[in-house]
Amino acid sequence: MTAPTDISAHIRWQPYADSETLAQALAADVAAQLRRAIAMRGGAALALSGGNTPRRFLQRLSEQALAWEKVAVTLVDERWVPETHERSNARLLRQHLLQGAAAAARFIPLYRNLAEPEQALKQLQAELPAVIDVAVLGMGNDGHTASFFPGGDTLAQALDPHTTARLLPMRADGAGEPRITLTLAALLAVPQLYLHIEGAQKQAVLQRALSGDGEGAGLPVRAVLAQATAPVATYYCP
Repeated sequence: MTAPTDISAHIRWQPYADSETLAQALAADVAAQLRRAIAMRGGAALALSGGNTPRRFLQRLSEQALAWEKVAVTLVDERWVPETHERSNARLLRQHLLQGAAAAARFIPLYRNLAEPEQALKQLQAELPAVIDVAVLGMGNDGHTASFFPGGDTLAQALDPHTTARLLPMRADGAGEPRITLTLAALLAVPQLYLHIEGAQKQAVLQRALSGDGEGAGLPVRAVLAQATAPVATYYCP
């Protein structure tokens, strides 16, 4: 994938030959950022994404030498399903990250056993770390990142960089279940953002989003990449 020139001057492009090499490099970089935060503040907070793509990265991150007991781990977004559900992002983190030494991290889930995400919103926002040091985003083939889905019922507010909300519910045809997601404003407050994508199809979607041609201009991931407040380090491989 070639880096477009229009909105990508502030994006750090990190290409890798394969998934394993990418996973090792991204895990090492995230761990280094967390160590810096621990050294500065005595603790660190990390927000991670779900789906199939990050599994290898999460496993490599769990192997990093860190003061895990000083790390808070939460999610960029979550499907409104219990942790026992196969589509739960919390379940993914339990299986692939919060193992061994990394099990000492403090996990802050984004789901509560209530019928609708709106019912838990106030509690979840209160429990969210005041400072998130690192966030790792993914991207779907429809150009969504976090739970910024095309056609989402709260998408305009979620992408408003001036909203005071750090979390919002999201419903969209392509989302399956109702979701809850960090807002763009919350992500812009994160000192280090990463985007992790793999495969030719997602690279093509990202290329369209960056070019802004046709439907690419409306892809939600473009809103994250186009801003220069919190530059995004993009890690990708075939």
